Amino acid sequence: MKQKEIFQGVPGMLRPFKEFIETRGLKAGDQIVYYGCPGTCTPFVELLGYAIRGLDLQQVFVPFIDEKKAKKMQLVEDIGMQAAGGVTIQDPSVVVVMGGLSMPNVPVSAGQVREVISPHQNAARIGVCFMNMFDKAGWNKEIEFDLLIDAAINPVEVWK
Repeated sequence: MKQKEIFQGVPGMLRPFKEFIETRGLKAGDQIVYYGCPGTCTPFVELLGYAIRGLDLQQVFVPFIDEKKAKKMQLVEDIGMQAAGGVTIQDPSVVVVMGGLSMPNVPVSAGQVREVISPHQNAARIGVCFMNMFDKAGWNKEIEFDLLIDAAINPVEVWK
């Protein structure tokens, strides 16, 4: 992969994601499946999902890589995207691997993620991480992404 563009802030993460999804020629009801850590990845999945809320796609969050625990993402008026009831994953058009899965002490390996997403051969693969986490963990060599969004949260300033 070659670096194509550099953006800033949250819009810099959401715009290329939305543009990529829009160029895929997806139809109403097509599935996008996000794999990530409960709690820490969930807010970023909600942001990504909110960015494409008008595209009439079925968005699904999978905690870690346990597809049996998949939850449908739905738009809640005046709140944003939220995980709701259970859903079955069926031939997703896009899979999104969140970088939290590659963090130390998370009970998931790149090989396990590759194994879970490999049946979805026709799905585009997107990686979304922060602070070069996929590269640091060696996941860039293990999983081939069609789009990789690597954002930075730096510096974090705290005032008291």
